[in-house]
Amino acid sequence: MAEERRISRRSFVKGLGALAAVASTPGFPWPRPAGAAQPAAGRIRFGVQTAPQHTTYDAIEAVWTEADALGYDSAFVFDHFIPILSDPSGPCLEGWTLLSALAAKTQRVQVGVLVTGNTYRYPAVLAKMAATVDHVSHGRLILGLGAGWFELEHTAYGIPFSTAGGRARQLVEAVEVITMLFKQRRSTFTGKYYRLQDAPFEPKGIQRPYPPILIGGMGPKVIQPLAARYADIWHFFVRGGAAEEARRVCANFDGICRTVGRDPAAVEKSTSVRADAWNGEAGAALRTEIRGLVDAGVRHVILGLRAPFDLAVLRGFAREVIPEFRQVPAPG
Repeated sequence: MAEERRISRRSFVKGLGALAAVASTPGFPWPRPAGAAQPAAGRIRFGVQTAPQHTTYDAIEAVWTEADALGYDSAFVFDHFIPILSDPSGPCLEGWTLLSALAAKTQRVQVGVLVTGNTYRYPAVLAKMAATVDHVSHGRLILGLGAGWFELEHTAYGIPFSTAGGRARQLVEAVEVITMLFKQRRSTFTGKYYRLQDAPFEPKGIQRPYPPILIGGMGPKVIQPLAARYADIWHFFVRGGAAEEARRVCANFDGICRTVGRDPAAVEKSTSVRADAWNGEAGAALRTEIRGLVDAGVRHVILGLRAPFDLAVLRGFAREVIPEFRQVPAPG
């Protein structure tokens, strides 16, 4: 049948250690299909991320419904089973089941996991979860993907934890599996890490061919080339929001996009900022930080909030920061 295909990834994966291998592998089916949802050109977008640790569902829901009403563009949870960067014995809600509930409670904001740890779930299972949340949200899902990094929870729950390179190569295969399932009636895939055998996939998502893909990570050999090929959004971090470092990182990523034949403007660059309290100084500092990030090429800024969530920060950011940047023109 014309929609079905068999792909062997073993020879590709072995050679994926360098950008040149990624860009030059003959016949590798990575060109990004047309038709995925794209943000308006030149418009700076703003999101919020609520870490679902040391908190309750009701507290997170309050932030999300408020963000939806205030005009934020996106809202994210994270994907961990144990609290990170804090007491690991504390409470931590599972990200994707939480996301489905929050998607049902909001009306306008795009929703996602920043980012999904690929090691935690088989990609076919994740694809089914993503399609379901896209239906629950009526087409508002951003599919955030990453290689996974938190070794403690892998050890605690018996989840295999490979090397950084191994986890990156697993993510490469996972992205191919997920996009294949969304695009085809039935899929067969033979890789080093994952397999599909005449796998059906219905219903597809609301967004076609699949929800916009966000890939998070900084690895220049595998992760960034993967984002350059597949992502609608690339999420990266720089220490303290340093503008010069952001400019360097964005310029390097643009070069990777050109090497693999992708227009850098087709991939929205995203990063996170944080404010733990709100006052005039906090607002001024964030405006300065964001101005530098925008000048560096960032088009999606995500405000990270930690429990206990302060709605004054969410409201102050929406009132005093977002309007200044809404119509900033795209860099020429």
